[in-house]
Amino acid sequence: MFYNLLEFPEALPQNRQDILKDILNEYNPDIFMICELQSQEGADLILNSSLNDEGIDYAAAPYFENQSGDADLQQLLFYRKNMFTLENTAIISTTVRDINRYDLKLSTADGATDPVIIYTYVTHLKSSQGSANQALRLEMVQEFTEDIESLDPDAFVLFAGDFNIYTSTEPAYTEILDSTNNVVMLDPIDTLGSWNNNEDFAAIHTQSTRLSSSGFGAGAGGGLDDRFDFIMMSQAMQTNPALRYVEGTYKSYGNNANCYNNRIDAFECDGEFSLQLRSSLYNMSDHLPVVMSLETNKEIVILSTHDNEIAANFRLKSTIVSEILEIETFGANDLTFSIYNALGQKVAETSNNNQTNTVINVAHFPQGIYYLTNNQSSTQTLKFLKTF
Repeated sequence: MFYNLLEFPEALPQNRQDILKDILNEYNPDIFMICELQSQEGADLILNSSLNDEGIDYAAAPYFENQSGDADLQQLLFYRKNMFTLENTAIISTTVRDINRYDLKLSTADGATDPVIIYTYVTHLKSSQGSANQALRLEMVQEFTEDIESLDPDAFVLFAGDFNIYTSTEPAYTEILDSTNNVVMLDPIDTLGSWNNNEDFAAIHTQSTRLSSSGFGAGAGGGLDDRFDFIMMSQAMQTNPALRYVEGTYKSYGNNANCYNNRIDAFECDGEFSLQLRSSLYNMSDHLPVVMSLETNKEIVILSTHDNEIAANFRLKSTIVSEILEIETFGANDLTFSIYNALGQKVAETSNNNQTNTVINVAHFPQGIYYLTNNQSSTQTLKFLKTF
């Protein structure tokens, strides 16, 4: 999901982190990309109150103040920490606002030998019509296409953001999709035309959710009549089974395709997306989120706190380790722990020596999935991922 959160957290109404929580609980994105974030405090509200309200499933990329121009709004990425590892972050400076890059590694069983890396770029291109603003949007996009020159042409790339583009003939849009780029990018829904104020594209409009900004102190009105928000993908994600776009899943989230020039929560805009959801979207922002699904033929390793860290008489401090595996025991003494690799071979064994905490050095283990058990609960195993 990508979402322009509209001057978060200061824009009205207050406590929008709670509204955002309700929206996210409906869709539950694995990767959540945003723009118009004002501060680290806003990032913390999203992470702690909107995403991790029922547990600690998500992590946030580091927050950096904008490095480009005098803009005071920033982008950020949140992700399920039991599905991804954030391998790298980078800031691409432009004349207007930063483009933020996040390299996410999918947690797969063969991640050590055949990793799936998603190079994720999040942006907020220059707003408003006119040739000067089109030129600035093009300059920003050219910084992106220059950065992907360093990637493998078959890399998995996402380029998401509020593009502020009005038509598919605009230079910034054609630059993104230029077939001579090192990594060829695609628009998942391949819907060409003049999107602005055109009812033919009512189903894909993302802005504005409101007829007026009165009472909100920020944002735009006028009803739904623009396609400003995008998630673009690399050509490899069209056919590669290791990470492939699921046809038909790209949506303007909350748009029932019958709300042209109307507010998103109007009764006549009824359909797949409920009035309750559309009311939350109306109050949250003047933009709608855009969403899409990806699939993989690889075994994803889900390391869930509730399912995989606790067994009958022992628990793991963390299920993702690089050097030291820490085990906490309770209600049992004289335990002997055994570690098995994915082939079922025992690779280590140690005793807890009647202690409640046991540590095992796994730094020398190859990357991969391992299973831990003990002599008093041999039918219960806990899974952990060894990383570099």
